[in-house]
Amino acid sequence: MLTRTSLTCALAVAALAVALALTVTGGGTLADRSPLYEWYALDAALFVLALLLLRKVSRRHVVPLVLTGSVLVAAAGLLAPPRTSDDAYRYVWDGRVQAAGLSPYAYTPDDPALVRLRDSGLFPVGDGCATWDERRTAAGDCTRINRPAVHTVYPPVAEAWFLAGHPFGGGVRGVQAAGALLAVATTGVLLAVGRGSRRAALWGWCPGVTVWAVNDAHVDTLGALLMVAGLGFASRRRSGAGGALLGAAVATKLLPALALPGAVSGLLARRPTKGDLMVLAAALGTFVLAYLPYVAVSGAGVLGYLPGYLREEGYEQGHLDRFGLLRVVVPDRWAAWAAALALGTVVLWVLRRGDPHRPWRGALLVTGTALLLVAPSYPWYGLLVVALVALDGRWEWLAVPAAGQALYLVGGPSAQRTAYAVALACVLVVPVLRGLVSAAPVRTARGAAPEMTKP
Repeated sequence: MLTRTSLTCALAVAALAVALALTVTGGGTLADRSPLYEWYALDAALFVLALLLLRKVSRRHVVPLVLTGSVLVAAAGLLAPPRTSDDAYRYVWDGRVQAAGLSPYAYTPDDPALVRLRDSGLFPVGDGCATWDERRTAAGDCTRINRPAVHTVYPPVAEAWFLAGHPFGGGVRGVQAAGALLAVATTGVLLAVGRGSRRAALWGWCPGVTVWAVNDAHVDTLGALLMVAGLGFASRRRSGAGGALLGAAVATKLLPALALPGAVSGLLARRPTKGDLMVLAAALGTFVLAYLPYVAVSGAGVLGYLPGYLREEGYEQGHLDRFGLLRVVVPDRWAAWAAALALGTVVLWVLRRGDPHRPWRGALLVTGTALLLVAPSYPWYGLLVVALVALDGRWEWLAVPAAGQALYLVGGPSAQRTAYAVALACVLVVPVLRGLVSAAPVRTARGAAPEMTKP
């Protein structure tokens, strides 16, 4: 039977799920963003409230409550088609192309050779092509696939996932359902790795999971699941499995490579062990093996649109639009180099001082720092940070994906600097305040501070 505290927490989670359901069904779209501001603020407030109440829930109720909440939060994202991203339509297309026996790296969606694969779900006809997720191809056809004139940008494990989902409907709703399964599965793995810790709710109940992982169905969720499982195995000295899962995570979205230094934390402070070498070898081997079938068919085409994507998104020298915080203090031409130097310093610190028993701590530091330095405008990149926070517990790092969300909605250089400056301040200030609170003398029943004892 639920206690009053557990029931109160459950009601808060239910309220969060209802708010998220209203957010995705009537809270605005990428073309009408203003309603999202208020809904996202309400979602965040209810998320915080539910987490605070969870702290007082008895331990035996934590796991069922966290899992149930995770299911509700994920289910809310299934109530409407994607509202703020059209990436899921590319996933459907890439799965369909592979199911037809073709390489997704060999053809662009608007290639006349693939006309036979088109349907009204991805290439609508007769609706005026006027909604936020529709655009015209060079030939004048309407499509929901973004960047229809370029090759896919997704790595091979992601492509294999798209193909695996094709037989189960082959539409965007199927991709969303797969995202919900991945989100809940990640909650389960977090609970297993953390031995039933309340921290798993930081992922399972996160509003970003509803929006980014389920409604918009970003494949980053698969990378997060594989990364969490890999770090869990690495922490328990199952190095081969841990490295293989981490390699698969990198072959899903590349960004999980930032977690690898955490998996070998402290490597430079001791003699490398067989486990360290196994993690790195298994990760590299899995990554290479994942690419081989596609390289055999498409050769260098497996790079897809990656170089063009980096230029388009402002990561390339001469086309710089990222690194908002660094560009305040260094010239643009030095921003990328300064970011590499700062990130390299953090990686070296993790390799020398990191805790091998808690590899997610170093992984969070490296991943969160990288996003602060680069300042991406896509909040779903932060799903990795959310998952690592749920392992490590340092909730202040949630400010990083929140900054990405704010930038995604508002846009512009000023918003980039402001959003990530606030996130950096949160990451720096909260640990100081936490230290001050933990160092404060404990009061006795009469209100007097107890005497300090010598060690």
